[in-house]
Amino acid sequence: MVGADSSAGADAQSVILIVDDDAEIRTLLAEHLASRGYRARTCKDAGEMDAALARETVDLILLDVMMPGEDGLSACRRLADRGGPPVVLLSALGREHDRIKGLETGASHYLAKPCSAREVLATVRAALRSRGGASGAVGEAYVFDAWRIDIAAHELTDPDGVLVQLTDGEFALLRAMVERPRRVLSRDQLLQFARGPDSEAFDRAVDVQVSRLRRKLRCPGDELIRTVKNEGYLFVPHVRRG
Repeated sequence: MVGADSSAGADAQSVILIVDDDAEIRTLLAEHLASRGYRARTCKDAGEMDAALARETVDLILLDVMMPGEDGLSACRRLADRGGPPVVLLSALGREHDRIKGLETGASHYLAKPCSAREVLATVRAALRSRGGASGAVGEAYVFDAWRIDIAAHELTDPDGVLVQLTDGEFALLRAMVERPRRVLSRDQLLQFARGPDSEAFDRAVDVQVSRLRRKLRCPGDELIRTVKNEGYLFVPHVRRG
């Protein structure tokens, strides 16, 4: 992993947890991120990751897929189910099928090894921006069909007031839609709105997130999110500020 970027990290002091069974990769990533102002922590497996998360609040996890014991995909799915920090998966498996499988577990980004230090840094920044939702105003919220999405609190509540757990990718995608209701949005537009210019623009990543969102909104069909053939998606409900 070479090719360092000379610019300072925009999210200095964020805690980044690096989970990889390769000690050399852990050290290289930790040193590079620390040189950009991040507080880097390292773990060799999922067990050490769980212990680190119990000790300290973590802003982002760089998680290797192929590790002894619990693999990265299983660990990522577990973190997503309980609303854990955003995860960037790292893997020697770089085919589209592998990337999509990783995103389906709840990862916000997927990087194929070998990758440059500059690429890792750009992805970390993009994932933290998505998590922070910097453009959302304090107290900004929207209501649709008795559902409520609170941008500042990063929360979605169902019509009964029950909190619904969303991954960072799902939340960003839903936010992009509720802010632009009843308008057809292409996959490229959704990637841009939800993840910013550093996202990897491969269309099926959006399809995966839309499918997961539909399940969590309890509308697996087109009732809330309509597929517009050859164009993209349209958010059907009327949306109001809430």
